[in-house]
Amino acid sequence: MGATLTTNELPAAYRQGLKDKNLVALWPLMRSALPYGKPDRRSQPVVWHYRDIRPDMIKAAELAPIEKAERRVLALANPGLGLENVQATPAIFIGLQLIMPGETAPNHRHSPSAVRMVIEGEGGYTVVQGERCPMEKGDLILTPSGLWHEHGHSGTGPVIWLDALDLPIVRALEASYAVEGEPQVVRNEPDSSQSRYRRAGLVPYRSLDTRRTRYPLLRYPWKEVREAMLALAEVTPQRELVQLAYVNPETGRECMPVLGFSAIMLRPGETIALPRRSASAVLHVISGDGDAEVDGTTLPFSDSDTLAIPTHAKVLLANRSTRTPAFLFQIDDAPLQRKCGIYEVSN
Repeated sequence: MGATLTTNELPAAYRQGLKDKNLVALWPLMRSALPYGKPDRRSQPVVWHYRDIRPDMIKAAELAPIEKAERRVLALANPGLGLENVQATPAIFIGLQLIMPGETAPNHRHSPSAVRMVIEGEGGYTVVQGERCPMEKGDLILTPSGLWHEHGHSGTGPVIWLDALDLPIVRALEASYAVEGEPQVVRNEPDSSQSRYRRAGLVPYRSLDTRRTRYPLLRYPWKEVREAMLALAEVTPQRELVQLAYVNPETGRECMPVLGFSAIMLRPGETIALPRRSASAVLHVISGDGDAEVDGTTLPFSDSDTLAIPTHAKVLLANRSTRTPAFLFQIDDAPLQRKCGIYEVSN
């Protein structure tokens, strides 16, 4: 195909006439909107080292009282997307949130969906629709769109967790907003992960006869996920990825509609290529040391670091330790892409 006609080659009067009518000639812009072969990407492979971020988190406790901050968060911004847009990838917002002993992050609900994964500290908790969810390192807690949630801290020392939201998508739809609420009344019972959904393949019998809840399980304890990962690794052939998906226990489908969540285990000394996917992703290191090679860029990682993986990237993960496994938490936009019919995967 020949060279595309540029906008400047159009007569000035014609261009001005289109502008006055709020019209745009698409053909000069066609290849930027629909590039041949593969998407144009602005996202960059990035690693945020927790050891570098933590001092700024602790300083934030002095600079931003919770009463004024509402949520004390430092956002991880991909430089390729513009820091002001606070996007880790085009679809994923990632922030690190801090709460100190005795503090309460007030009750609210919002249109974006969010999850929390604990990085450090003990005594934190999240209340979602009256269900109090303990927050221990590695636990995944859902705060879906429209559900009331608040955070508290009854322990000692700082509690820091990772927030992941579909905020960029909801903002792009001009549908992002929040509503404040009164403190919740907590139900006097354990959360569902402790009482109703303890084993895979088992659900409360009444769920077979009643209309199912969209989010029956709000907390996925890391100690149980880790145990399942170790068991899966024993029966997974070498050179095959050890990975578990977080799903709705009543449907077996993704636990949230836009973003997907999974856990990856790298066996001692293992180097493995991830499938090449159209989805963007964020990898958070629960524990371990290694290297991620992303489209030829090497990103070293350690405990609690976070990495951004652009769409269609070639990713090679390596565990530096020959004695202990490394565990990573993956956030991606695959559920949204599947719903849109654009999801692709290849080796």
